[in-house]
Formats: sequence, structure tokens, C-alpha cells
Amino acid sequence: MADVPIVVGVNRTQDGSIAVARGDSEVYSLQKERVSRRKHHWGRLGDLPDRYLPRMPILTEPVDLVVEGYSSDTEIANLGAYRDELRATLDLRPDARIVLVSHHLSHLYSAFPPSPFDRAAGLVVDAQGSRVRDLTEDVDLPPGTGEDMLEVASFYRCEQGRVECLAKQLWDGDWARPAGLGCFYALLTKMLWPTGEGNEGKVMGLAPYGDPDALGLPGLEVRGHEVLIPGEWMRAFTRDRDAYRYVPDGADRFARCANLAAAGQRAFEEALARLAEWLHDRTGLPDLVFAGGTALNCTANGLLIRESPFREVFIPPSPHDGGTAVGCALYGLIACLGRESGFRWTDDFLGPEPDDAEIEAAVRDLPDDLVAERPPDLAAATVELLETGRVVGLHQGRSESGPRALGNRSIIGDPRSPDMRDYINFEVKGREWFRPLAPLVLADHAERIFDVDRPAPFMQYAADVRPPYREGLPAITHVDGTARLQTVEPEATPFLHALLTRWHERTGCPVLVNTSLNGPGDPLTETPEHSIETLRKTNLHALVLPPYLIRKRKEPPVPGEDWEAPAPPVPLSPG
Repeated sequence: MADVPIVVGVNRTQDGSIAVARGDSEVYSLQKERVSRRKHHWGRLGDLPDRYLPRMPILTEPVDLVVEGYSSDTEIANLGAYRDELRATLDLRPDARIVLVSHHLSHLYSAFPPSPFDRAAGLVVDAQGSRVRDLTEDVDLPPGTGEDMLEVASFYRCEQGRVECLAKQLWDGDWARPAGLGCFYALLTKMLWPTGEGNEGKVMGLAPYGDPDALGLPGLEVRGHEVLIPGEWMRAFTRDRDAYRYVPDGADRFARCANLAAAGQRAFEEALARLAEWLHDRTGLPDLVFAGGTALNCTANGLLIRESPFREVFIPPSPHDGGTAVGCALYGLIACLGRESGFRWTDDFLGPEPDDAEIEAAVRDLPDDLVAERPPDLAAATVELLETGRVVGLHQGRSESGPRALGNRSIIGDPRSPDMRDYINFEVKGREWFRPLAPLVLADHAERIFDVDRPAPFMQYAADVRPPYREGLPAITHVDGTARLQTVEPEATPFLHALLTRWHERTGCPVLVNTSLNGPGDPLTETPEHSIETLRKTNLHALVLPPYLIRKRKEPPVPGEDWEAPAPPVPLSPG
């Protein structure tokens, strides 16, 4: 093994991804969707040579260990072909091993080793993970547990160098009798949006418009570490399904859908709180790490942070399946090679190193409808555009590994504009009118404007916008008075911090709108070409691609000037 080992982690399931740990503190990660341009793209044969290798030069270096993660889908049946592909594509050292890690354990390793804690309780909750026969961790299961059962929640006691699985909730995989918190939210989401993947965020955004008591649905049944779904919910999920399918066709249907979302979100939050209490009682530890797809629920995360018995809660910026490649790589480094990891998730910019030649080529080949300039003060030029109501894309540095845009692949705008949210939702993102936009805020001003008492660098939890600021920040204040904020400090995002500082000096406002840089139905952009294409096919006004500012020769309408928002189908107030 080399003095500076290289470990490759590969997630073969939903949100296919790859990660590389080089030495004890350097980590790179890339999700398949960023290069395939298909959201939530599953891992498949051919990804390594065709998708990942061309974008990640580090994969050409000699590799000491490969760790693969599979879930309960059928891809593990292709294990032999995947192994052949690894050997044919990577420069494996003569003694290099290829090992497996089960799904929830890969989630845990994406959360605990890179957390700030030396000891912590660990919670992993998703719709379904590995089957019992494929588990790669020790856990006491009830006698007679079938090998086809699926993990849906796992509970851990963690300390550096040792991870102990205390319990798992298992499910037989029959959707006629689902179990677990992740299955519940998956069913809730499918009720409202029957097609497509990744719609859980829509449910979370819709819920504040509803009345959680209107449908008379109960909370979930929590027995220790297990969550069961009551019959009333199962009947709601199976009867008159079309009545709860979201389509923008009037106030009555919207109210029904919003009420279902509100009831489901409340049931989810209450059950999650109970699981956290059980785990705290079982471990007695003051801190918690939380991962799995359910850890993307920012509203529930906010309650967990504020109201759970845990002193501190760490959620990785990529807690969903896309982040398990990082977990695989860290598992290999720590559990297989016996090395200590110095990697801490202080920022989420784990994508490939930017290539100046790639940027120059993209600008040189701009189509005729765009023009590029090199302002002597790029931050000042950007602030001038924002102050006049323009909506600007920002592409810089290494891309974010998780699903949240944190300033390197972002769309930014003026949060004081009453039309800004509608303009971005309709003219840029092409999505539902009720979807909230997130704020960037200078860290020194966060507690004054938002009800927070800690940094929020990863946009992972919702907090109240303090009442005096709600009316003045309509573009980022959701209907329930909350926002999913990102605090900005100069160390992790120097240009973004400089931009916000200039904006604050010019306007007196330390907040900007932030949402992901992508067009309708697209994943986050990865390359300069992706971002330039997003500028062209949407009504973005400009793209910042340091050191360049790219604008359209024919400018789109400007919110607040020559663009008027369509009337919403329902009153903008919660049920």
C-alpha cells in the first residue's frame, strides 16, 4: 500500500455516484446525474469508464482499495461484471482489494467520521436499504429473521475507530404492508406526485399551505425503534388516489393536496422525534449524526435540532444515496485500511478540480446570442446586475457533491423583490409556484434576521425568519414564516462572501436569494457548457463564470419592471 493511499468508493444504486479518498484528508465526489444530465440516475455498468473517468483525472492514479455499495435493487446480481469493469478501467495495485459495504453502513460512514464529534449516536432512515443476507455489519436480529428482509432504519453508537449497530427496523418489501418512516414518506410523495423521482421536497414545500387536522388522519405508530403505518393512512393511500394527485387546477384540489401533505409532514416530524428520543435514551450520548434520504427533510431537521434531547445534530450535506460513495470511500480508508481520516465535512465542494482550459474553451465557443466580458471588479459588476433586478447564475470552483446549491452552482437574486420567487420558479426553474427559495446570509448577520443559534453552511434545516424582516424579504420567506438558510463565511466561499459583502454595503441587506443552477427538470450543472446552456434555455439574465461575466444580447424581461407574476391559483396563506 502507498504512503498516500487512494480508496475509490462507488454507489451502485439510486443517485449513482463515485468518491475518491486520497490520503487521510482529501476527498473528491461526483454524482452520475451531473454528467448524464438525468436526475437521480441510477448506477449501471459502464458508469466508470464512460461517466466518471473522463471527469475525474484522479481515477487514473494507482488505486489501493475499491469499496462498492449496493442496496436492495437488482444491480448486485451484476457483481461479477462490475468487478471485471473495475479491473479493466482502474489502475489497481497488485494487492488491491475490492470489498462490499452494506447500504446503511455506507450512510453512517458518510456522516460520523466527517462529523465534528469524537462520539455520537447514529441514525440512518430511508425507504429501504440492503437485505439481511447482504449486511456487512454485526447486529443482533430476532431469531428466525429472514435473509430477504430489508433494513429501513438503523441505530448506532459511534466513536472514532468503533461503530456498534444497536438495532434495525426491518421490512419484508411488500408495499401492501409497508413499514418505517422512509416508506411512509415515499408513499405520501407518490400519492401527490405518482410519477418521477425526488419529489419529496415538493411535499415539504406544499405542507405549510395545508391544515394537518382537516383529513382526520392520525400520527404514526412508534414502538421503540420501529415505526408502523396505521390503517387510516393505508386507506388514504389506496382510496380515490386521483383526488390527491397534484395538478394546478384550482383551489379545491390544491387544498386537498396541501392538507394531505400537512398531515403527512406532521406525522413524519412527530415519529422522527420519537426515534431520536429512543436513541438518546439508549445511548446516553449528547450528539447525533443523521443520514439517509429522510435527512433531506429540512423542516423536520429544524425541529430535530431545536427540540430533540441531543445537544448537537450533524447531517452531512449529501445525506441521501448520492452521498454513500463518500461513505464507501471512508469505510475503506478507516475500517479496511486501518487509517484515521482527517476529512471533515466543512464544505461540500468535492467535485473535480476546475479546469481553466475548459472555461476558456467554453467562452471562446460561445454562441452568437451571448457575449462575454472580463470586468475589472467581477463582484461589483454582479452586484450592479442584482440591484437592477436581474437574475444571475454563478458557476465557480469545484461543484457541490450534494443536492443543495451552496454558491458554486447557484442562481442568485434580490430577496427584497416581491416578484423574484415567481420569476425564478416560472421563468427559470419551470416548477410549481409554491416552491420556496432559499436565502444566503452573511454569517455575522444570521442571528439578527433568522431564529438560529448556530452556523448553517449546508442549507439543511428550516428556521423562522424573524417577524420584523418577513415583509422586507418576500422572495425567501415561505408561507409559514420560515426559510432554509445558508450562512456564508469567507473561508469556504471567498467570492460568495465578497459578493454578499458588496451587496450588503450597497443595499443594507445581508441576504441574497439562492437556488440551484439548473433548468426545468435538470440536475445541478457540472461543466461550464452545462451552465452556459442553462443561461441560454432559461430566462436567466447573466452567468458569472469567473473571471467572465456572460450576458444575453437580447435580454429577458426583468421582474419588477416589464414582467408581472401570474396570479396564484389559491390565496397565499397557510391552511
